Amino acid sequence: MQRQVISSGQAPKAIGPYSQAIRAGDYVFCAGQTPIDPATGNLVEGGIEEQTRRALQNLSLVLQAAGTALNRVVKTTVFLLDMNDFAKMNAVYAEFFPENPPARSTVQVARLPKDARVEIEVIATM
Repeated sequence: MQRQVISSGQAPKAIGPYSQAIRAGDYVFCAGQTPIDPATGNLVEGGIEEQTRRALQNLSLVLQAAGTALNRVVKTTVFLLDMNDFAKMNAVYAEFFPENPPARSTVQVARLPKDARVEIEVIATM
């Protein structure tokens, strides 16, 4: 199976030794995206709603670079700093996946890069 590195100049650059995404066969595996504003390299201002929206927008940009889109996502993993943010994150998440949402796992973590409140990773089909 051929492996292709995917990189979007519109999404935030990786902050470590990893790729934004890897295409393997008919699947795209996206690294977790945090709510970093690609223009500034800083976390977006605001709470969990704004951070969830930016993380999903960043994922959309990476998926576009791979030739696919959010409506082709089959699995997501959401990492939350505080599970008390679940309902607010879920409301924004539903805006991005209004019909036939992908399978999802959501877990609370001790800390995220740059002290973000949320990080989201996805697997999509081509």
